[in-house]
Amino acid sequence: MGFELSFATLAVLLMALLVSAFRILREYERGVVFQLGRFWKVKGPGLVIIIPGIQQMVRVDLRTIVLDVPTQDVISRDNVSVKVNAVVYFRVLDPQKAIIQVEDYHVATSQLAQTTLRAVLGKHELDEMLAERERLNIDIQQVLDAQTDAWGIKVANVEIKHVDLDESMVRAIAKQAEAERERRAKVIHAEGELQASEKLMQAAEMLGRQPGAMQLRYMQTLSNIAGDKSSTIVFPLPIELLQGMAELKSKR
Repeated sequence: MGFELSFATLAVLLMALLVSAFRILREYERGVVFQLGRFWKVKGPGLVIIIPGIQQMVRVDLRTIVLDVPTQDVISRDNVSVKVNAVVYFRVLDPQKAIIQVEDYHVATSQLAQTTLRAVLGKHELDEMLAERERLNIDIQQVLDAQTDAWGIKVANVEIKHVDLDESMVRAIAKQAEAERERRAKVIHAEGELQASEKLMQAAEMLGRQPGAMQLRYMQTLSNIAGDKSSTIVFPLPIELLQGMAELKSKR
């Protein structure tokens, strides 16, 4: 009876070891296999056989990971304090490096993204953070990708989500924008006045060269004023105009 029990127990243990030797990896997974503590090979996907007690396997997901970078306090180059958060998209290209070269590649990439975000944005002014996000995204992505290459990580994209300012800075920016609009309006008005004065100068030169044109313009002004019946207007008549009219009459 004791022999039969021992045999049954041994059979169960052998079955358990046999079952534990088989692993199934999905299409997007790879297994980094260690044999007696030393790296052996990368296996998968599909059915993988592991020798219990001698070999150990660490699963690695090859899909793109979306990493939400926590809000960071950044001081811009023009000494403005802002709060910035971003999203980083990365994936594992080399499972062996991702497991051997760094303790936890997910945590390491997250910490590196936070420090890189502060370092890169701190080199730019506030206006650049607000208006040139595409260029800043590329700068951060390139810095991250270069530093995570040793871990077998590929940083595909970085997107800055929000750049938050305190209320006092928002009011200051609004005043600055209003002042800029007023400045542009004054410049446009001044340019209009300049163009109008140039046209008036050209008209005066033309009227000065043609006495008859001056007289016609004078008569047109009299006609425009006479159309206003609200008041009586005494309009002085220059001697030069009478002489010009007399000359025209004598020629006829």
